[in-house]
Amino acid sequence: MSRNALLFTSVAELESSLQAHSYLPDRGLAIAIYLALSLDKPLLLEGEAGVGKTEVAKVLAEILGRSLIRLQCYEGIDSNQALYDWDYSRQLVAIRAAQAEGKPIDDLFGGEFLIERPLLDAIKKGPDAVLLIDELDRADDEFEAFLLEVLSEFAVTVPEVGRIASQRPPAVIITSNRTRELHDALKRRCLYHWIDHPGLEREVEIIRTRAPEVTQALAREVAAAVGRLRTLDVAKRPGVAETIDWASALSFMGVDGLDAKSALDTLGTVVKDHEDQRIVAAHLQRVLGDDGD
Repeated sequence: MSRNALLFTSVAELESSLQAHSYLPDRGLAIAIYLALSLDKPLLLEGEAGVGKTEVAKVLAEILGRSLIRLQCYEGIDSNQALYDWDYSRQLVAIRAAQAEGKPIDDLFGGEFLIERPLLDAIKKGPDAVLLIDELDRADDEFEAFLLEVLSEFAVTVPEVGRIASQRPPAVIITSNRTRELHDALKRRCLYHWIDHPGLEREVEIIRTRAPEVTQALAREVAAAVGRLRTLDVAKRPGVAETIDWASALSFMGVDGLDAKSALDTLGTVVKDHEDQRIVAAHLQRVLGDDGD
């Protein structure tokens, strides 16, 4: 039995733990997390930016009392940047010190010179870690193939040190904004869940949980406005974090009800692109629900 399976006796118990840490998943996401933990399988989360994919790993690390190890993917990342490297400056100091003292040079590739990057750190910590592989879609096919090999065994051979393996794997969360399609081979290794923007009632609940100073009425107006805003032809649809920021800013400004002036005054908290701001301003009545539809 997975060590993780002993942590939660049911999906409902996991759901309660997530809610206690101010993360409000829908039922489908809670089930996906529960199964991934129970079966020791990586969980691949896809969805638009800002829907709460990365937050899953952060909250799980808090709940489980484990180290959060984050591998942030980007264009051009390679295995050395993800797995391990050598501390060349320390090696050079050791060489010079040995030469100055007339002593033989010790092993320059011992553990004290090994720099553990996120993947090696996660392999060594094993079940005491939550590994977040963030925005994998930004990396190239070659790195994805390398990652698949690591996830298959959770072991790596460092030629100068030997084989390093994890007796039990860490909890693994992989996120993708789907800027490119990930390969089927990786998907077969994982459980999968798509996170969409929350519906109105859930987004209101999230606002009230994360920003309790916001009134119920204002939270509902903001959530409804953001929901309508997401239907516009904007380049970057606002995520939940932007919804919370907007509601908090309006509350801080003493706004009781969302209107055109307060919306325009605080638009930069929810729309972070100049052209998108122009589009929203042009359709402001529609966003506010005052277009007569």
